[in-house]
Amino acid sequence: MIQLASECLVFQNPDGDLIPCASELVSVELVGGEDLVDPEILKNAAATVLHYFKVELCRDTVTLGEFSEALERVLRKFGVSVQSKIKGAPETHAHAPVAVKSLVALAREAGNAGELAFFPRLREAVRDQLDQAPGLMCFSDLRACVKHLTGARRWSPRCQVLGDQIVEFLRGCVTNDIRGRKCALVVR
Repeated sequence: MIQLASECLVFQNPDGDLIPCASELVSVELVGGEDLVDPEILKNAAATVLHYFKVELCRDTVTLGEFSEALERVLRKFGVSVQSKIKGAPETHAHAPVAVKSLVALAREAGNAGELAFFPRLREAVRDQLDQAPGLMCFSDLRACVKHLTGARRWSPRCQVLGDQIVEFLRGCVTNDIRGRKCALVVR
């Protein structure tokens, strides 16, 4: 699998096609060109929206409509009024809280006990995050966590098995503890 560049997102166009592209280039297309908006403001707005989706929502894939609406909001805060060319995207988690937790931090807290201490800590982290009623729970650093727990320097079949076990464990915890609330789970 090819890793996505840090300044890029995967954009889903209205036809459903997925296109990896730099957020700055897409923002120029959405607002109709750099001549309508100061290029420096547009660059900063695109970086803000990129950070919002990648870091705060833990998403690498967004629809053009979602990106367009977020870009418009940011540009309005910069004092620029623009109307993007794409409209009508549902905002999935725009106002719901987002809970983010690093899996590698939990693995380090487990110390020498490894998986025996890691999984109970993980269950506790899921419950703590669900108590905050988030719209999205994001657990990051899965690969680093697995390598730490296994003591591996390189990804191996054993790492893959443990990674799959962690994801299944998270799904099970969320399914058992969600109690009718709406919450999405992202593991990356």
